[in-house]
Amino acid sequence: MDEFELEDNLEFILQSIQELIEDQGDNNPFGEVNQNELLANLVNYDQDNLMPDVSVEDVVNGKDVQGIPWEKMLFPRDQYREMKMKGYKNYQNLSYAREDALQDCKQVERDGPYYDFQYNTRRARPSIVHFQLRNLVWATTKHDGIVFSTRVTDDENAITNSLEIYQDPNGSRRLVVANNDCSVRIFDTKYFDLLNHYVFPWSVNSVSVNPDATLFAVLGDHEDGLVVDPKCGKPIGKVRGHLDYSFSSAWHPDGNILATGSQDTTCRLWDIRNLSQSLAVLGGRLGSIRCIKFSSDGRFLATAEPIDFVHIYDCFADYGKSHEIDFFGEIAGLSFSPDTEAFYIGVADQTYGGLMEFKRRHQHHYLNCLW
Repeated sequence: MDEFELEDNLEFILQSIQELIEDQGDNNPFGEVNQNELLANLVNYDQDNLMPDVSVEDVVNGKDVQGIPWEKMLFPRDQYREMKMKGYKNYQNLSYAREDALQDCKQVERDGPYYDFQYNTRRARPSIVHFQLRNLVWATTKHDGIVFSTRVTDDENAITNSLEIYQDPNGSRRLVVANNDCSVRIFDTKYFDLLNHYVFPWSVNSVSVNPDATLFAVLGDHEDGLVVDPKCGKPIGKVRGHLDYSFSSAWHPDGNILATGSQDTTCRLWDIRNLSQSLAVLGGRLGSIRCIKFSSDGRFLATAEPIDFVHIYDCFADYGKSHEIDFFGEIAGLSFSPDTEAFYIGVADQTYGGLMEFKRRHQHHYLNCLW
């Protein structure tokens, strides 16, 4: 994983406006304005005063879900979106044409929503310390608490890229950690003893555990991913198809489907019983697929791009239907609640960042028989 400094999302929009001005020349729509005036008009930024929370009632009354005052902006929302779509440059570690990555993408019908906006709180404001690591949101229960907080290694290049808590086949609770020092480590959660340490030929960006804890998916600074035996750390399978490094993976609750997300802007689905080729390729709108989660009931697959777009796919429709959530900001992570009734997106932005909550929409067809 490379070291890279994030650009603030609002600064990116400003840069896009400036590029548009340069493209327009004397015909630019802003007249005589300078960069500071543009920024002042773009946002009313005050670091000491958080933007107010946004409720579903606010949205019903016409407020933006992020509280962005579009009526005061230089452009309406659709023009900002067009500028972002035009100007965003996805980060690549390897050289390839994006068209090559997208050529096999499944045609998906955007027929959502599956989840409706519920609340946007500023009290939980995610921050991003590395542009490639976006697994920073986790919906737990109100009964959870901190058991251990410690370093897993003293290696200078051992930042923790991902982790997962699971129950092994013997019933013991374990923690598996992916580190940048090319390692996967397994800990006992009772005493935090190191049980196993497996080394791979590249930095490990993501490790995920299948439902019965008999397989690990290990992805990192390589196009290919590995399916690994957790008892010995030996690869027993390989997934080939991505064109760039991968940073996220998740297993469907049925244990047969593995989803992997790559910087090539795609999520690939694999049948663990036949890894010779991917079942489907799901393309993003702008950038890398940085975070992937399945709902616990197996109904939905959620994927997050680096900025602005989250996609929720209907697994029961063979991933051919989706709900696209469109907003502005760096995405810190996403998570379904354990009961799947809520869905959360962390947005890292100095002004409009926060934690957005969505409520699952239900189709109560049985009510039709009452009429």
